[in-house]
Amino acid sequence: MLGAILGDIVGSRWEFNSIKTKDFPFLSEKNFITDDSMMTLAIAKSFLECESDYSNLSELVVKNMQYIGRKYPNGGYGGRFNVWLYEDNPQPYNSFGNGSAMRVSPCGIVGKSIEEVKNLSKKVTEVTHNHPEGIKGAEATAVAIFLAKNGKSQLEIKDYINEIYYPMNFTIDGIRDEYRFNEICQDTVPQAIMSFVEAKDFEDCIRNSVSLGGDADTLAAIAGSIAEYHFGIPEELRNQAIKYLPQELLQILNDFENKYGFKI
Repeated sequence: MLGAILGDIVGSRWEFNSIKTKDFPFLSEKNFITDDSMMTLAIAKSFLECESDYSNLSELVVKNMQYIGRKYPNGGYGGRFNVWLYEDNPQPYNSFGNGSAMRVSPCGIVGKSIEEVKNLSKKVTEVTHNHPEGIKGAEATAVAIFLAKNGKSQLEIKDYINEIYYPMNFTIDGIRDEYRFNEICQDTVPQAIMSFVEAKDFEDCIRNSVSLGGDADTLAAIAGSIAEYHFGIPEELRNQAIKYLPQELLQILNDFENKYGFKI
């Protein structure tokens, strides 16, 4: 899960200041956490609180996303989601935005089988993003994390995504010049996964995703959430990343890692 948070932090300064190069400052005082990290941690908190059969997971996700979203209102939330955060009876709104994929990483970590990962992903996603493409984007991300966590290679993960979810018949270098900012799953999730597939290490994965010049924090959050379980995260990067988290959110991260593990 820290991989998603680190990707979000690194990509934050480039979300609306797109770059088309891998050569950029990785972490600095200009970086910050956004809604990608906040909502990922809201879902993590829900797993820490839910029943062992996950029967109340969806309800807890709604509660915790609203709680964290209201407490940290400057996360850069999408317009419709921001309205949802303050509704007394929040309902899904048929979104296929990439917000479903940016926050789903805890499901790929907690699930003990692909089928369970899919089920958990649907539970945490459909409370807002109940469009089939929104559910698909989150599921593809969570499944890729599960496959990485269970030792599948980059090419094996690419082949699985290609067969089940999205065509993966492109390269990062091949699409970089023409790729533009957008916020839908169909045009961000496969690109984020390819950023991982082509990476040499964790940092290279994040640099691949940011260099596309798109929705940088979300692309990097998705890519980083997968890369964490294939490459691990250098301890130095972890120590830098946690400095960006308020104490309450850092506590959620620590509690989740203590229960479900973390790969350095």
